Amino acid sequence: MRAHYLLASDDALTAQCEVDRYRASGPGGQHRNKTESAVRLRHKLTGVSAIGEDSRSQSENKLHAVRRLRSAIALQVREPVVLDGFVPSPRLAAFVAAGTAPLGAKTKLTGEYWASIAELLDLLVAGELEIATTAQRLGITTGALSKLLLHDEHVGRVVNDLRRAKQMRPLR
Repeated sequence: MRAHYLLASDDALTAQCEVDRYRASGPGGQHRNKTESAVRLRHKLTGVSAIGEDSRSQSENKLHAVRRLRSAIALQVREPVVLDGFVPSPRLAAFVAAGTAPLGAKTKLTGEYWASIAELLDLLVAGELEIATTAQRLGITTGALSKLLLHDEHVGRVVNDLRRAKQMRPLR
């Protein structure tokens, strides 16, 4: 179900949200305070929210908010994984097989990237956050899995926060 949200177009994802427009405070002087250019999106089905207030343009801020919402859903919403006889989805298998080489800034803006990250985090959480067993289930090395998880600072922070909560050593 979560993949449906992550792979939706920006307009379709926005349609699933409550949209608030407001005046943002901060740098920008008098121009910033004259218009309601900041945007907050609250995804009705998951309760996850994201804001965009980087620009003086409401449409740019809406785009930033949608991108942030997509990543927040992937990082915060977990789905159960059946570990017995686990076989990765074609999306996750292709993502893991590609490694970190294709993970540039533009790739991280796509729903495919965030859907793959969400599946990877689900598997990691189902495996009690054990890197070795998760890597074994995916058929890759622990180093390759660590590299994938730490490639994006937000993903790395979520993984390390989860590991710290279980008294585990953070990834480096």
